[in-house]
Amino acid sequence: MESIMSLLPFIAMFAVMWFLLIRPAQKRQKATKQMQSELKRGDKVITIGGIHGTIDAVDETSVFLKVSDSTIMQFDRQAVGRVVEVS
Repeated sequence: MESIMSLLPFIAMFAVMWFLLIRPAQKRQKATKQMQSELKRGDKVITIGGIHGTIDAVDETSVFLKVSDSTIMQFDRQAVGRVVEVS
């Protein structure tokens, strides 16, 4: 019984770390992965490098961003940081 009581602080510390650090990170990762899988033509996005553009085409692993009237750049899907809502 005493050995269980001595482990209780470690178990509590792990539980706190789980709910404050690990679980939210997993939720963010899942949301980002879902966003990247739902990218479609016409979405306005910002890459993780800070480049703003509109998706011109999408294939299995890449997105093609139109960043100006005559410039289209190819990025991996994982390079898209977020979709921007146009106001």
